[in-house]
Amino acid sequence: MLQKEKRRRGFTLISLVCLMLWIGQSLLSAQNQPSNSSPNKQDTPPEAGGPQTDVGPYAIPKKKEEPPPPPPEKPKKIDGMPDYSIRVNVPLVNVDVMVTTKDGQFINGLKKDNFKIYEDGNPQAISNFGQSEAPITAVLLTEFASTNYYLINEMLTASYYFSQGLKKEDYVAVVSYDMKPQILLDFTQDKNAVRGAINSMRIPTFSETNLFDALYDTLDRVDRIEGHKYIILITTGIDTFSKLNLDQITKKVKATHDVTIFPVSIGWYMRTYCETHNCYGAGGMARLNVTNIDYLQADNELNTFAKLTGGRAYFPRFQGEFPELFHDILGDVRNQYNIAYHPSNPKQDGSYRKLRVEIVAPDGGPLKVKDQKGKDVKYQIITREGYYAKNVVE
Repeated sequence: MLQKEKRRRGFTLISLVCLMLWIGQSLLSAQNQPSNSSPNKQDTPPEAGGPQTDVGPYAIPKKKEEPPPPPPEKPKKIDGMPDYSIRVNVPLVNVDVMVTTKDGQFINGLKKDNFKIYEDGNPQAISNFGQSEAPITAVLLTEFASTNYYLINEMLTASYYFSQGLKKEDYVAVVSYDMKPQILLDFTQDKNAVRGAINSMRIPTFSETNLFDALYDTLDRVDRIEGHKYIILITTGIDTFSKLNLDQITKKVKATHDVTIFPVSIGWYMRTYCETHNCYGAGGMARLNVTNIDYLQADNELNTFAKLTGGRAYFPRFQGEFPELFHDILGDVRNQYNIAYHPSNPKQDGSYRKLRVEIVAPDGGPLKVKDQKGKDVKYQIITREGYYAKNVVE
């Protein structure tokens, strides 16, 4: 018992010594801490926005404050110079001109000095000049109505001859009309598709030939296409039931500045035949109540459409004229002179300006054209008659 009591006292003494050593070390650590530190005070965040120590994977440097850029210098004011600017929009008029012999042969080799152009009688200075032979963009617009089998056959023959003269670069659309226009083929370079569209016109439906409505609709559609366009119009010229009258379609034709119309009249044989035979009203496929006066009026209308747009109207008497006729048309549209000028009257007030083109020799006198045998050749100048000033800028 005595031995156990001695061991217990020794253990207690050792424990007291260890406790005193721990208390002394704690007091020494507390004295080494700064006096202004507080356990509730938060650490100040790093200035550069990155981690406070270099333990993290990135150290983001502090951005330097750059001075703002200096304001732009104001232009020096010139004495007598106003404080506003003027923007001048100078219009440009483009005119396509064909110069052919009376037989329809194109006369090439003419120069800029050979042309004089007048606007409302005032001479204009030609700024751009050139001769082009380029692919064409054309609409074949045909009359296809339940009137007479001979007229349908003549229309189809003329259409086929037109398709034979096309080149692979040409774009062509086919549209037929009776009571209303019908698009048989949209613009394509596939000549087989063009002939297929022509071949589809076999059984007509209505007997009305609303030429004015069909031409107006076609002009509206091609107006959305850039560049110069051509309408090959194969028709009798008779309009039976259009909503538009002649004055309205004439104004529409005059307002088009980049479309040329080449009308080809059909039915000449019917006119001469019906003068001596009572063919009017004889059967469901005969044209009713149409006289020679109506055909003469139709011819005048086709001539007007052609002249207003710079084209030519053709009135073949028999189908044997078709090959040469379409050779002339395609030759005209592929070979032409391109003239451009800035009008002396720059106002775009919507007024109609009349154009006139003359061909002169280098010395200013009349130009003489000779054939291979040295004989003088008569020639003709084909161009549009005018334009509306509001359409001058393209």
